[in-house]
Amino acid sequence: MNGEVVSVSISKEKGVQKTPVDSVNAIVEHGLEGDAHAGKWHRQVSLLASEGIKKMSEKGLELSSGDFGENITTKGLVLNKLPVGTILKVGESVVLEISQIGKKCHTKCNIYYQAGDCIMPNEGIFAKVIEGGIIKGGDNIEVITQP
Repeated sequence: MNGEVVSVSISKEKGVQKTPVDSVNAIVEHGLEGDAHAGKWHRQVSLLASEGIKKMSEKGLELSSGDFGENITTKGLVLNKLPVGTILKVGESVVLEISQIGKKCHTKCNIYYQAGDCIMPNEGIFAKVIEGGIIKGGDNIEVITQP
């Protein structure tokens, strides 16, 4: 099973839309360099499928990669159907382990108010960086193992 990185995005604050960048350095047991969610915890990197963003755009919203706070926008994979523990290889060297499917939103954050809705709670996934390297748009995403 393969997919593709559409875009990579980071932000200096949590709870806001992220800004697309050309490439980003994934750091082992830390996350993406320069991103507010990086650190020693289980939600170092967030992923969201472009197919979900497209569904929201069809409701009349003007959306682009990073608008739901995701670090990696993908295509070709049904992310929220991959179980926790799944190992993904991204690009030439980055290895991610899926650590959480979706999330509970306790309050409506800036993303909800800016985008008009949020699909991250149901369609987004989170991962830890197991092996580091550079991630950029166009990189292949390969499902290595599933528990």
